[in-house]
Amino acid sequence: MLKFLQFCVLSLAILNVSCATAAATDNPYGDYLAGRHALSNYDFDVAASFFEKALATDQDNPDFLHGVFMSLLALGKIDRALPISKRLLDINESYGFASLVILAHRTKKEDFEEIVSNPEIESPQGQLPDQLARAWAQIGAGSVTDSLNAFNDVIAQNNLSAFGRYHKALALALVGDVERAEEVLGDRQARAMGHRGVAARIKILSQLDRNSDALTLAEEFYKGVDSTHVINMMRDLREGKKLPFKHIESVRDGIAEVFVSLASIYRQAGDQESKFHSLAFNQLAYFVRPSYVESLILIADIFQELKQFDLSIATYKLVPESHPEFLSAELGRANVLNENGKPDAAIEVLEQLAQRFTNSPMVYTTLGGIYRQMLNYEEAVTAYKQALETSAATSSSKWYAYFVLGISHERLDQWPEAEENFRRALAIHPEEPRILNYLGYSMVEKKINLEEALEMIQLAVERQPDSGYIVDSLGWVLYRLNRYEESVVHMERAVELDPTDPTINDHLGDVYWAIGRYREAEFQWRRALSYADPEEVERDDDLDLDRIRRKLIVGLDVVLEEEGAPPLAVADDNR
Repeated sequence: MLKFLQFCVLSLAILNVSCATAAATDNPYGDYLAGRHALSNYDFDVAASFFEKALATDQDNPDFLHGVFMSLLALGKIDRALPISKRLLDINESYGFASLVILAHRTKKEDFEEIVSNPEIESPQGQLPDQLARAWAQIGAGSVTDSLNAFNDVIAQNNLSAFGRYHKALALALVGDVERAEEVLGDRQARAMGHRGVAARIKILSQLDRNSDALTLAEEFYKGVDSTHVINMMRDLREGKKLPFKHIESVRDGIAEVFVSLASIYRQAGDQESKFHSLAFNQLAYFVRPSYVESLILIADIFQELKQFDLSIATYKLVPESHPEFLSAELGRANVLNENGKPDAAIEVLEQLAQRFTNSPMVYTTLGGIYRQMLNYEEAVTAYKQALETSAATSSSKWYAYFVLGISHERLDQWPEAEENFRRALAIHPEEPRILNYLGYSMVEKKINLEEALEMIQLAVERQPDSGYIVDSLGWVLYRLNRYEESVVHMERAVELDPTDPTINDHLGDVYWAIGRYREAEFQWRRALSYADPEEVERDDDLDLDRIRRKLIVGLDVVLEEEGAPPLAVADDNR
């Protein structure tokens, strides 16, 4: 798959075939190359169109078939991918996702006998999907005992044990044996499976009349989460209601959960090929279980990460208004619109949400974030204040609203209000690195409370030692305290962590100059200029390109003198 998704710009150059030219010719290989180029850019709709055009001229060409298949799979057009998957398997029995598409179709038809008797599925994940799907299908075929034995076979494999236990517990809960389900899953295995595992155990505990244990787990795992679904679940647990076990409601849902589990594996990897795999598995899960909106939201999220904004927006819009996650989907859609350069449309979505979800602070914090990105800090302040007004008095997530409200005030040069909100945020979340760093760095720049600022930033570095911008803050406060030799160690570390950040490079240049390493200082200032993005510079008050250019001409000492700032505290004989 990785090889298939590589860019083919070199091939296009050699053949002198551009995408536009390919589209205008009847050459199937021109269409194929254009399809590969579109697929390498994750433009799945365009890729499918080119590949299908090529396939129309040669319906047995495996490369054309593969291109159409992968494009349709990414788009979630599983019905259209089915006949192509069968043709691919006729050519090569180990054609990865093709067999999984057939499994998804058999599952949707509830043809469990066929799944049980079907030869092993060859997939990119080895035997895991085959073994788990067969185990679930045994229940559908009428044999719970054979199913549990099949899950035990998966559990016996050390590297697959967590998946086997999770799915066996779901199967036991489905057939009503929630007590054994809790024994099999337990706290450690539930946490190992992440959100889905914890969500399943919360429902199992509630079914066992252990709402207090379920609530403790939920409050710990979902701390600070403002999801409507999570809020409602915690409310029901506090009120003593028994949560229905709707994590899965059928064997079909169980096999869909296999696809969800596989999607989660790849979701954690983060590279582009893994994103594609996660997208494909989530599409298969949603095809098998259309009521599972969480997969739909993950699909939209992956489309956004792949910069396929139109596909992401269209996917978010599939979430029904009646669903508990509709708010999350609309917030996601607003974020995509904003990232796609349509902030006004995003604001319109959020204003409509504010009228419907009057008690949701997330709507206002998202709105404030967009205004802040637009440099409209007055509107951002208004939005964040509304977020705080709608937050529960004991909400642990209020720290973030105070934090970003403080940032907005600071950008408006309203320091007393900014400091007050930073300290309110810190009172709720005393060791949050972002608050410690921002407040500490702000005080450094204002040349106030430098010792307190140093303590704050040192704690922030302890909590987040691999953050370039936080380590930079530590180096910078030491510089402001005239502790240049100590500063340089941290500034060099910050550049190692974030080598292309223009502000960090600029700061390192100043520190080098302060200890007499002039050529290295000039080198760092030039690096800062080379890495500066004009659009980002407009948003970053810490980066003044004209000042950097002036330093390269006359040096830092003269610039400080011109600004009326105190000279560097360095003896003349060291300069």
